[in-house]
Amino acid sequence: MSFLQEIKNANALIIGASQGIGIGFVKTLLKNEKIAKIYATYRQPDSASELLILADKYRARLTCLSMDITDESQIAEVVQKIRGEVTQIHLVINCVGILHESSLEPEKSLRQINSENLMRYFQVNSIGSVLLAKHLLPLLRHKERSVFACISAKLGSISDNQLGGWYGYRASKAALNMFVRTVAIEYGRTSPKTIVVSLHPGTTDTRLSKPFQANVPPEKLFSVERTVTQLLSVIEQLQENDSGKFFSWDGSQLPW
Repeated sequence: MSFLQEIKNANALIIGASQGIGIGFVKTLLKNEKIAKIYATYRQPDSASELLILADKYRARLTCLSMDITDESQIAEVVQKIRGEVTQIHLVINCVGILHESSLEPEKSLRQINSENLMRYFQVNSIGSVLLAKHLLPLLRHKERSVFACISAKLGSISDNQLGGWYGYRASKAALNMFVRTVAIEYGRTSPKTIVVSLHPGTTDTRLSKPFQANVPPEKLFSVERTVTQLLSVIEQLQENDSGKFFSWDGSQLPW
């Protein structure tokens, strides 16, 4: 049985819900009557118009909160606001990730390595998740089963790296996977009912992948709706001994 089906009134938190996979999760969870409350974060209101319209429509169930995942004080403030309304969270999905922005692009060679760009990759793709795990612990530590999932990428698998390149993105996703594994070990002691996992969504038709879709076969380019459905299926089948693992969209376990 899906862990969400076991819970009468589940609460969910989607981080990075302004667009792409994040807003896809929000839309799908709103259709699930088992979900009593959804909290969704966004960074800039001008890029979150669709999410904010949904919040206005579903005022009783959807609360949107502004948060920059690279700012720990903002993470702490958002978590405190949530704790002012509920005592438990059952599903957390961190969808925040960066591959390119303005002058930031995946590196093709060592000549393109830039320390500031590397730091940006790590701040967004790695460090934010472990800060979330730090501050969300009180909301996840309860008697019912819960899941803390981070959207990673197969490119973060060290043993799967056969092509090289994309230094910052690969390394930051590998670091995310290590954070997830390490958090899972500590949560095993402090919040034993919480399952902590990394998830590879596959190539999804979003702004993140748009510049790199040319060589992706049509059957391997997923719609947001398909990706969300597939990942929720993986999440709902997780067992406690899956904590600390790295799963692909089809449920298979990926190598570190």
